[in-house]
Amino acid sequence: MTAEFLPASLLTPMATDLGISEGMAGQAVTATALVGLVASLLISAATRSIDRRRVLLSFTVLLIVANLMVAFAPNLPVLLTGRVLLGIALGGFWAISAAVAMRLAPEALVPRALSMIVSGVAAATIVAAPLGSYVGEMWGWRSAFLLATVLGAITFVVQFATLPAMAPNAATRLRMLVDVLARTVPDQAESAGGLLVAAIQFAIAIGAAGGGLIFDVGGAQGVFSVSSVVLVQAAVMIFIRVRPQVVAAPA
Repeated sequence: MTAEFLPASLLTPMATDLGISEGMAGQAVTATALVGLVASLLISAATRSIDRRRVLLSFTVLLIVANLMVAFAPNLPVLLTGRVLLGIALGGFWAISAAVAMRLAPEALVPRALSMIVSGVAAATIVAAPLGSYVGEMWGWRSAFLLATVLGAITFVVQFATLPAMAPNAATRLRMLVDVLARTVPDQAESAGGLLVAAIQFAIAIGAAGGGLIFDVGGAQGVFSVSSVVLVQAAVMIFIRVRPQVVAAPA
């Protein structure tokens, strides 16, 4: 997640160095989110016969390669290619992370394990912008992605040393995504996780793409103005459409 949002605080130096607009540089986030959306829906089915340990290690390798490509990108196409690889790693990891945590942790500690994963997301989104801005100011924007590469390498070493073999425990297929869709899925955590991640990445992609276009036209003020309008509309829709359900007590 830190790698995904690093460009948010580095748009100006990235755009200047690559000779593109800041809005175009912002599409680096869009590319990652869109590919993450697709990957989160397909990865579980595409890797259904592969040991989950190998799958996770492969995603971490993709993370390392992606950040290296971005760090040394001479132009926008290479930059976006690296971000696409990151999207595959990101979407795939988040699609199976909850299911893996449920397999690794004792049943009584599963809630704590899942809360640690979610807290990692929150920490990453908080750290990404100031860390990227600070490192970019001190040593250049490419250094921020080199730092992300180092963190990825450390993660790979830890995963390689600690993750046990985890054979797939269900034959996840694309149809399963439809079967588990608005119901509870205690036995299909990977498919459910994929749908959840897809929704999040879809929202990020729309925000990044639309935000970049609006920034090029109306600047930062335009971005925050449109965001405010969207939030007000969402609040009105929730107020009008969402009603609490009264559940009858069992007889």
